[in-house]
Amino acid sequence: MSVAAAGGAQVKSAVRTVELLEYFAARPGTHSLASVQEAVGYPKSSLYMLLRTLVELGWVETDATGTRYGIGVRALLVGTSYVDGDEVVAAARPTLDRLCADTTETIHLARLDGTSVVHLAIRPAPHFLRPFARVGRRLPAHSTALGKALLATYADDRVRDLLPPRLDRLTEHTITDRERLVDELHQVRERGYAVDREENTLGLHCFGVAVPYRTPARDALSCSIPAARLTPAHERTITAALHTARDALALVTRRG
Repeated sequence: MSVAAAGGAQVKSAVRTVELLEYFAARPGTHSLASVQEAVGYPKSSLYMLLRTLVELGWVETDATGTRYGIGVRALLVGTSYVDGDEVVAAARPTLDRLCADTTETIHLARLDGTSVVHLAIRPAPHFLRPFARVGRRLPAHSTALGKALLATYADDRVRDLLPPRLDRLTEHTITDRERLVDELHQVRERGYAVDREENTLGLHCFGVAVPYRTPARDALSCSIPAARLTPAHERTITAALHTARDALALVTRRG
């Protein structure tokens, strides 16, 4: 095998490794070899050898039978190191604490990744009734206040390039038409914050603002509240607190 051919094979193997890890990361639990092979389309023998190598290295784990596969603990270590080493996450900690105290609701810091937003930091509400939240959770940008706040910092044509004409429906309230979403982004810019009224999760309202330390924005803050606890007065308190937190975080990150 030539040097060029060997290099090409190594690159192909590296790409397949990353695709496999992303497959498992997006699908919690364990999966059979057949189901993985059907999804990724690699030759079964090559896939098996790659999975066995990843198991030995700790990136993939198997069940007691050794026939089902899922994401391994080393992926957690890498994900944690990303969050721990991120300067924006570190700078945001006091702001997130204050925002949670001011609103008494669940606070998120998230980053745009393609057409999704990924939670980087969370401050849970002190109430028993509060939304499910975890660092690393990935949600569609079009159905979340975080995502809409970030998409609103892009030009309309760029949004059209990023998103397909028809968007996935998560609830009966989700905006599934791209042009309707583009129209809503105009309102986000005028209003100064984005709103998700049960578009991602039934019974949950969210308010979000982009943090303008770069343009277009990469990170956003949001406040999530169960619909049963939301009043017009509380909404005004939340949006005012979000704007204050946004300005404080933007100032800190620009200085950094």
